[in-house]
Amino acid sequence: MITRFDDFCIHQTCEPIAQPASSDRNFYDRYWASGFDTGGGFMFELAFGLYPNRRVMDAHFGVLIDGVQHCFHGSRRAPEDRSELVVGPLSLQILEPLRSFRLVIAPNDTGIACDLHFSARTHPEEEPRSMLYDDGRLMMNTTRFTQLGRWQGHIVLHGRRIEVDVAHTLGARDKSWGIRPVGEPEGGAPSRELQVPRVYWIWAPLDFGHFATQFNTFENADGSASQLGACRMPAGDDVDALPAGGIEAMPIARHRIDWAPGTRFARTAHIDLTDTAGRLLSIELEPLLRFHVMGVGYHHPEWGHGVWKGELVIAGETLEVDTLPALDHRYVHVHQMVRATANGQVGYGTLETFTLGAHQPSGFTAFLDGAVDRNSNT
Repeated sequence: MITRFDDFCIHQTCEPIAQPASSDRNFYDRYWASGFDTGGGFMFELAFGLYPNRRVMDAHFGVLIDGVQHCFHGSRRAPEDRSELVVGPLSLQILEPLRSFRLVIAPNDTGIACDLHFSARTHPEEEPRSMLYDDGRLMMNTTRFTQLGRWQGHIVLHGRRIEVDVAHTLGARDKSWGIRPVGEPEGGAPSRELQVPRVYWIWAPLDFGHFATQFNTFENADGSASQLGACRMPAGDDVDALPAGGIEAMPIARHRIDWAPGTRFARTAHIDLTDTAGRLLSIELEPLLRFHVMGVGYHHPEWGHGVWKGELVIAGETLEVDTLPALDHRYVHVHQMVRATANGQVGYGTLETFTLGAHQPSGFTAFLDGAVDRNSNT
């Protein structure tokens, strides 16, 4: 299993690069990225994953425009060469590590194509390690970094060309790897701890022009944080001119979400970040667009991540966002493009919310009950 990456001094174990150190079949390596028109005209996302112990590589791309998500899905047998980031007509090209990459989808039967270029506007920020145990077994152990950036290029949807203007298209990307539940479910005795899934996850990278912020948290049912990370960092179109050590951890981070009644989607949100000197950065979030991440494989009943589909298979689908059942578990996990205001400074970013089960601060008491309108007198 020797590949060309083995010619570089990058080994971390005694095995060739193509062979993961862990034999856990849920070991993975994944790219995720999003982009949006700051005027609210469109939003798009990419998910590209390698699951070497499952021998699967898959890729997903979705575009939200005029209330409809147009989705591309592709899956193949995983290549041994880690530099081969290709699934059918979709290819990912790392132009300069931690600086820029290119996403191309050649014309194909789904009617979805693109040529998009991402340029980073921040240094990569390493998030807290995500870990989850079930009956003593490590089910999730992942590392991830996030960057904010700009996009340029174009998208083609069924013959309609959408220009992606670098001056008005911002976004973020992350790279994660490790172990997380993916693919076909395992057999054996059922879990005693995770029989009823419960999760409260909030994630929000925001770009304010000359600076950016990142916030993420997992919370327990009582609202206490099991994971919490927040920072402020310099931002600019010339990343090499930014201070290398400029990422500032925000030791005190709080948030609250006003949920849209009858849903688990944010109507508005608020984040307070306090630095080591006690200075408060107060951020108001106004959602403008809502992207359902099932469109890029998350919780998808047919195109879930890491599922064996065959040697090479592609497919397309469309989702009319306003007709999706708000409390169906497939559609609860969303990314909302937001306008952000921080101490008078306007920015843009993504608010990710994924909530299942009870969460006392939100008023959720069941597996998937919707929010009550707290502003209503009835």
